[in-house]
Amino acid sequence: MKKTSLNGVWKMTGNGFDCEGTIPGSVYSFLLSNHLMDDPYYRINELEALELMEHEYTFSRDFSFTMPGKEEKVYLHCDGLDTLCRIYLNEQWVASVKNMHRRYEFEVTAFLKNGQNSIRLVFASANQYFKQKNREEKTFATTDPLVGFQHLRKSFCMSGWDWGPRLPDAGIWRDIYLLTENSARIEEVHIVQQHENGKVFVTPFVRICGTAEIKVTVKTPEGESFSIAANETSEIPNPKLWYPHGLGAQPLYTFRVEAIENGSVVDWSEKRIGLRTLKLVREKDKYGESFCHEVNGIRFFAMGADYIPEDNILSRITKERTQNLLKHCASCNFNAIRVWGGGHYPDDFFYDLCDELGLVVFQDMMFACIEVPSDQELYHEIEQEVEDNLKRIRHHACIAIISGNNEMEEEGEFFIGENCKAVYFSIFSELIPESISRLCPYIPYVPSSPSSGGNFMDPTNENFGDSHYWKVWHGGLPFSEYRNHYFRYLSEFGFESFPCEKTVNSFTLPEDRNIFSRVMEMHQRCVGANKKILTYLADTFRYPTEFGTLLYASQLLQAEAIRYAVEHLRRNRGRCMGTLYWQLNDIWPVASWASIDYYGRYKALQYVAKRFYQPVIISCEEIGEMTTRDSVIREYGYYDYETKARLSVCNESIKDVTGDVCWRLCTADGTILKSGSETVTVKAQSSLWLEEMDFHKTDVNHHYLSNIVNTS
Repeated sequence: MKKTSLNGVWKMTGNGFDCEGTIPGSVYSFLLSNHLMDDPYYRINELEALELMEHEYTFSRDFSFTMPGKEEKVYLHCDGLDTLCRIYLNEQWVASVKNMHRRYEFEVTAFLKNGQNSIRLVFASANQYFKQKNREEKTFATTDPLVGFQHLRKSFCMSGWDWGPRLPDAGIWRDIYLLTENSARIEEVHIVQQHENGKVFVTPFVRICGTAEIKVTVKTPEGESFSIAANETSEIPNPKLWYPHGLGAQPLYTFRVEAIENGSVVDWSEKRIGLRTLKLVREKDKYGESFCHEVNGIRFFAMGADYIPEDNILSRITKERTQNLLKHCASCNFNAIRVWGGGHYPDDFFYDLCDELGLVVFQDMMFACIEVPSDQELYHEIEQEVEDNLKRIRHHACIAIISGNNEMEEEGEFFIGENCKAVYFSIFSELIPESISRLCPYIPYVPSSPSSGGNFMDPTNENFGDSHYWKVWHGGLPFSEYRNHYFRYLSEFGFESFPCEKTVNSFTLPEDRNIFSRVMEMHQRCVGANKKILTYLADTFRYPTEFGTLLYASQLLQAEAIRYAVEHLRRNRGRCMGTLYWQLNDIWPVASWASIDYYGRYKALQYVAKRFYQPVIISCEEIGEMTTRDSVIREYGYYDYETKARLSVCNESIKDVTGDVCWRLCTADGTILKSGSETVTVKAQSSLWLEEMDFHKTDVNHHYLSNIVNTS
């Protein structure tokens, strides 16, 4: 096989523009690099940028090509086209496509010629398409994005979300190249592993087009190499097992498959895998049914957050940027990350990095908060999309679970189409699980997140499956409400805050720096959320007197809210086995639920997450004045209160820990009124409660309780 890259400098025309830029790229990236549009993230420039996408744009370039022999074929391979695209080679129509999430390949031998050739890709307006399809068929969808967005297989959040702008860019967002089939071709490599009594066996299933010798070489984590046979089962000598971060190392084996003709390598493929079993344990118990990851026989508590696209302009998402973000996750004691279903399937390097860092991935397919339109052509697109992406990611050690969608069972009551549930079942109860069963049956599947078992059966029941919980924040309930729930696995919950002052300054003028200004509200996409932050702030802190202090106080508020939930659920380890908070990162500079903002700056939550996700933590379930007396104006005698505390030590490490749990009751100036300590041993991967302490209505205005644990 011969590969001819078509990446590089292209020309873009349309809507009065004529400029050059770099592919992979998009309308916005071309215009920005040529200073032909203003920064869409600054102030309310988003509105002008959105207007640009009402038009059609053409990307074109010339290239030199040498035609192959008479019997040889040439294919145009497109790894990512966003989204409504007509493809022309030498002014001849090749194909029309409409799915951003697919890889496309077309035979183009007849369209090419020796010497100079031209290629032209014309991208129609997604905005116009949304409007047209919405007139033809109205279906339910969340209201934050552009109306009708659900009709197109395009990253949903590019049309807006309650944390993101409406900037539905278009372009060639991944590699584009020609493949000359002048030899045998490797069409598929699938590495299947089997674990038995401490031994590991692998079968490299290889499918080729043509006739060639197949050679499979395995490179160990130590750099040693040995050969095994294709399409046969072989034992891996002295296997090194892969573990999530905090439970062990992440050794990776590289499998190189080569097609050899006449002693020469004519095509090759490489895949890195981790040797491990990674199961989803769902067993009936006294509470309902467990929902727990198990790696190599070890059941572990998932600790992490939900990941969204790192930028609305996709060419800005680089391996280096993603690596920096995911390294922060590992350094803050994460062992898991959820890829949310309203963005796009991440690049290969995302999963490579998760493999290397030991971050298990809860992978949504790219559906979120919609009713899927009853369109047979759309169904076919989804069918191909699912197969493309399952084949691409299935070999990664990090893939722990695949969810069909985000919150579509939970929102099923809003579906309005006559056949909506039949369409839903055809995709999420048939198409996707059947594809998984055929392509990667070893990956656990759930039809939706959250879901209690599928078929719209009580999807918010916290005793079954994973849960999303929003009564704190959207429902306005206090942080302490978390302690009334014992979710089996909480895969989405969150609390908003503002970004830091430096980030706010990047998109505002001085006159905008009031949280209720038009600019600040446009960079807060959750309706009424700035008011909500202040409401929660009033219940927790004194009102800040400076704008910068207000921004920072909102972050402390956010950190306190998520800490409350995580520590409570970790104290109830066993019943609960995972917390993935919403959300890790931002798509642009904005007030949001993120713990790391668009520029990679930590909010207070990220610092606190490093503490509450430590393998060994001590936490306190306190009872104080606010438990029963919810306001300072309540009558003391009638609205009574208690001051009690119960300490807990959680040990998520793989070893028992012994240490001293120390506590102090202090006055505001640090004077110790009471203190105590207790030596405890906490078994590996367990939590331990200490006896409740009663402080007999101590002075809550002037006294506080602190605690530490010293382990050995």
